[in-house]
Amino acid sequence: MDDKTRTELEAAAFRGLVEHLRKRADVQNIDLMNLAGFCRNCLAKWYAKAAKDRGVPVDMEAARTAVYGMPYDAWKAKHQKEASAEAKKQFAEDEKRGLHAH
Repeated sequence: MDDKTRTELEAAAFRGLVEHLRKRADVQNIDLMNLAGFCRNCLAKWYAKAAKDRGVPVDMEAARTAVYGMPYDAWKAKHQKEASAEAKKQFAEDEKRGLHAH
């Protein structure tokens, strides 16, 4: 497989993941972090870093909008719920163990 095709397939997979996460707004970021070690914010950070590495001016808010499909504050107001004490505890334990993407 040539590099162009590989990049196109990776981009399509990324778009599919983002679209799926937009449809599943009921899945909270802390739950994603606790189960998979990454969340929508991680994707936005990776997106912003990729842009920076290529000299493309994309700030974190623009990166989050690209992932969330709306400004981050609007998404939080519409979809984010208070995390349970158990979820917060697991998050903290996993963070100490270095299991979260950054």
